[in-house]
Amino acid sequence: MTTYILLINWTDQGIRNVRDSAKRLDAAKKLLTSVGGSINQFYLTMGGHDMVAVCEAPDDAVMAHFTLSLAMGGNVRTETLKAFPEAAYRDLIGSLG
Repeated sequence: MTTYILLINWTDQGIRNVRDSAKRLDAAKKLLTSVGGSINQFYLTMGGHDMVAVCEAPDDAVMAHFTLSLAMGGNVRTETLKAFPEAAYRDLIGSLG
């Protein structure tokens, strides 16, 4: 499984309906699980992004499908970061000439 970091911001619509946000998170978890992935960690954050999620998915296409589905709801905008675990980081750095 590949790890992804989602940086999430509410849209105007999403913040107007913020009381429903926890239900939308539950639905997002269910959606990602249904396509073979998972939301492993979720944080409400202060600063440049409203929320951060650490997710896993089988591949980039699954994550793209998931984030596009979220965007279609109109409540959030996401920025997706593909994350490399420490072991992969060490291998990459070690392979440099």
